Amino acid sequence: MGEEAALSAGAWRVAAPPRGLALLGLVGPSFIWCAEYIGSGEVILATRSGALLGPAILWAIVVTIGLKCVIGMAGAQWAVVTGEGMIHLFDRLPGPRHWMVWLTLAVQVPAAVVSVGALAKVAGVFLHSFWPLPYGPYVWGVLASGFAVAVAWSGGFGILKAVMSALVFVIIVGVFYVAVRTMPPLAEAARGLVGMLPLEIPAWAPEPIRRASAWHEVLPMMGWAAGGFASQVWYSYWVLGAGYGMAAGRGWGFPADLGDTRSLTQQDGRRLRGWCRLVWLDATVAACIGIAVTTGFALAGAGVLRAVREVPAGNAVAITLSRVFSERWGGPGARLFLLAGSAAMVSTLIGQLSGWPRLLSDGVSVMYPRFAQMVWKKRLRMFLGVFVVTNLLGVLLFDPVRFVQLGAQLDGILLTPIQAAMLLVGFRVVLPKVVSREAAAEVRLGPVLSGGLLIATLVFGVLCVRVLPEGLRAILAGP
Repeated sequence: MGEEAALSAGAWRVAAPPRGLALLGLVGPSFIWCAEYIGSGEVILATRSGALLGPAILWAIVVTIGLKCVIGMAGAQWAVVTGEGMIHLFDRLPGPRHWMVWLTLAVQVPAAVVSVGALAKVAGVFLHSFWPLPYGPYVWGVLASGFAVAVAWSGGFGILKAVMSALVFVIIVGVFYVAVRTMPPLAEAARGLVGMLPLEIPAWAPEPIRRASAWHEVLPMMGWAAGGFASQVWYSYWVLGAGYGMAAGRGWGFPADLGDTRSLTQQDGRRLRGWCRLVWLDATVAACIGIAVTTGFALAGAGVLRAVREVPAGNAVAITLSRVFSERWGGPGARLFLLAGSAAMVSTLIGQLSGWPRLLSDGVSVMYPRFAQMVWKKRLRMFLGVFVVTNLLGVLLFDPVRFVQLGAQLDGILLTPIQAAMLLVGFRVVLPKVVSREAAAEVRLGPVLSGGLLIATLVFGVLCVRVLPEGLRAILAGP
């Protein structure tokens, strides 16, 4: 029986994957992913780190985003193969009942409140710097939150993809204009990319900064570059929304249908492997955009602020950089940078208000099955309402840099090595129990993804054990 005849007879459960140029036409979750994670870590932390340490931090950007791309790619592959998100995978892990879901919620609830609230205020500051209004930071913070809530409220993948793709374009144009105009020598940038420049706090830095290790600046940037634990979970949701592989027609918030996954044939597995190739391409696009944009913000900080020996303090990062750039290179470029920073803050706010309600809804549904019986949009909107309150409080109360750094370390460093290790366990131990043996043989992790997850576990694990305590103490003590 030929392939089409077998499909029409119902022998295969998986639609044929795209091939050739058709793959490019289905790339899309990556734009939501990178628009979400290009935010506070890039605009605030990468710019600040670039101002203090110059191109010496470029290798950290490449390594961090590359490794987090591997984590997100593996989680998205699980979604393609099973039709469920990463939280449901965590609930299938061996060990005490729901242990990984409990750990996730214990960290993610405070991280979500802190990060979303801080971003609401930062977005208001950037937008006020671009277009001043009476009580501008507060007014713009509320307006940005309202727009983000409106996009997230629909729950639709199409509108989310369209809005985030447009914001990514604005970010790329703005940051590259500034970075190219202020580019350090290419030889110096190249040495920074391969780690050949020393990480040293300059003598002109303020005394509280000089007293801390250079890792106090680099670690939060590594934690937030390409997002943290939550961003990698959310990427599996965007893939579910795009309907790749077994995700077709399922939507969010549901565990795998084990009747379907356990009856997959070898041919189904081969088709799923084709859908996994699309995930690899899509995630690579997100990584390339993220590396380029984060590098651009770091180089902008190095070229503009390091040259005049100024370090952005608090929510003045946009104002300081744009002012100096305007004085030296002209006002239009400064406003373009502010527009890029504003777009990055708003896109991150939209991504977080779209992602965290799904993550928390999945976690609560796993532990309280009656909650899962509610319509998924109602669950999403309940949590979205909570974040509306935290946004309003964040506009009024939060210190952006301090709270963004704290959220970065909790979400990006503390949970990331555990996440990478548990994905390895999931594919090695759990997958054979969820998917038929014939299909599992086709879709298991290859050596590149397995090796990448192992390296990510080790790298972020070492950072967590060796550097995280010092970083947390420095943040909480503060200058």
